[in-house]
Amino acid sequence: MSSNESSRTNLDLSSIRLEHIPRANLGRSKVLVVGDVMLDRYWFGNVDRISPEAPVPVVHVQRTEERLGGAANVACNIAGLGAQASLICVIGHDEPGRRLVELLAASNVHAHAERDVSIATIIKLRVIARQQQLLRVDFEETPTKEILLAGLARFEAVLPDVDIVLLSDYAKGGLTHVSTMISRARAAGKQVLIDPKGPGWTRYRGATLITPNRAELRDVVGAWSSEQMLAGRVDTLRKSLDIDALLLTRSEEGMTLFSDAPPVHVPTEARDVFDVSGAGDTVIATVATMLGAGLSLIDAIHYANRAAGVVVGKLGTVPISFEELFPLRQP
Repeated sequence: MSSNESSRTNLDLSSIRLEHIPRANLGRSKVLVVGDVMLDRYWFGNVDRISPEAPVPVVHVQRTEERLGGAANVACNIAGLGAQASLICVIGHDEPGRRLVELLAASNVHAHAERDVSIATIIKLRVIARQQQLLRVDFEETPTKEILLAGLARFEAVLPDVDIVLLSDYAKGGLTHVSTMISRARAAGKQVLIDPKGPGWTRYRGATLITPNRAELRDVVGAWSSEQMLAGRVDTLRKSLDIDALLLTRSEEGMTLFSDAPPVHVPTEARDVFDVSGAGDTVIATVATMLGAGLSLIDAIHYANRAAGVVVGKLGTVPISFEELFPLRQP
């Protein structure tokens, strides 16, 4: 056995039977999502020629789509699984903001949207031809301090009525008061899950679970050359920040859970990886939903792994649904 294999427990999901969870059980799970939201706009078209004005393709747009992005996608994943999803966010007082609220309502997400008249709602516009993304254009501004304080007050009001707090950080300014939210949620006996962004993780001190990908973790602990080195650095990080557990998402390699127990590695269930956009949102949303339904953390990550295997086979940011996670058994 190699040194890498001996330092962690590998779980073969083919030998683990993931039970079908009744929708009613997940319906009792109450998750509050707080974070940066955005409206994802997609322009789909064909490319038949190069522009005479510059050496760039000319896209003839034939259809458009609008989807929930960022923390809004996280909340949409939770609602799609049948849980009770609430969302606290900041949007502009504009047409994209109104559209985002409409999409949230259609997805059964209870939105507490603080409207900031001084900013525009965040938009990510993607231009796609022949199933390939040609261009992404971002429109974004930082919310004002007054609106963020209003969001914190809303957080304190909603907190008693939820089981799990999920903080989705996209570094757009919506989680300026993340440290205060963590401390107040933990004081209220709530589990706090963090989808991190950026190298400064001291603001996440005291969280229950943090779910970085490989690049995000590498920015904080540095590169590693073995599983032992990785486990040692994560253990040091967790203890220094008083974080109970860390779930490292590793793309095609699956995910690894680090806690006070030996590391547990779950191989990926993905068969065809088409687009990893939103996969991290689906993972943390599924974990939160399952924890809220009373499952253990180790069981929750098995379901999250299955959910991630579904969404990476789709184009763009698309949430998981209850039916996809628990397909009807054939007679």
